[in-house]
Amino acid sequence: MGMNQARTGVLMASGAMLCVQAGLALSLGLVDQIGVEGAAWLRLTWAGILLLVIVRPRPSAFTRTTFLTCVLLGVVTAAVTLLFMASIARIPLGTASALEFLGPLGVAVAKGRGKSRLVWPGLAAVGVALLTQPWAGAVDLVGVAYALGAAVCWGCYILLTQRVGDGVEGINGLAVSMGVAAIFSTLVVGTSVIPRITPEILLFGIGLAILLPVVPFTLEMMALRRLTTASFGTLMSIEPAFAMAIGFLVLSQAPDGAGVLGICLVVAAGIGAARSGARPPVLVDVT
Repeated sequence: MGMNQARTGVLMASGAMLCVQAGLALSLGLVDQIGVEGAAWLRLTWAGILLLVIVRPRPSAFTRTTFLTCVLLGVVTAAVTLLFMASIARIPLGTASALEFLGPLGVAVAKGRGKSRLVWPGLAAVGVALLTQPWAGAVDLVGVAYALGAAVCWGCYILLTQRVGDGVEGINGLAVSMGVAAIFSTLVVGTSVIPRITPEILLFGIGLAILLPVVPFTLEMMALRRLTTASFGTLMSIEPAFAMAIGFLVLSQAPDGAGVLGICLVVAAGIGAARSGARPPVLVDVT
């Protein structure tokens, strides 16, 4: 049972990662029209509207604590999205994803077991250095800072998503958190973006929001009900590889030799960070 549970969680997380990277690549087509903050806002707003309409979360599904946790998750979700979109406007998608991956890697190391977990951050740091190549003077430091900020938020997102998934039945918690993310992003960037929105962009935004974040965030919450945060954080190491492949195929961002080696080291660090799989059963049945 535990092995099947872990396998299902891995498949869900892998599907989520592929959707995320494909959605990010497609989002770049909107940047020239409504800017990076506009693309992020459009996805978050439609996702919040769609989930609230479809799920219709009931107040009885929440306690005061779980509701506040959902609100915090919504703020973190908006922050990681806005920061990451700002980073890929300045640095390549593969590099930004590798930097952002330091967040789940940190969760994997912190939640993992054994002294060997301390080795993996060093390996990841070498990989990130090869990816960003700061000695070449070609890296936008502001873009790097945005990606690192997204990394911190992503680590918090993993921990909060598991807590919400354990405490709230179904995807009621996700619907509330995405509604909060939509409101938060509107307050932050909405006034500068809304005047640039056209009916065509709105329609495209519906499909984009389903690809990212509705489907992947739902899959991630379901995966975190089956996997420990350590194993989930480890699994996220595959995402930079997805990012580099899609960056190459869709955006023609070809990595050099150092970049390929860097991504291999980051992925290896994630795989080695934790080896736990299925979670023990939670006290509250949310399936």
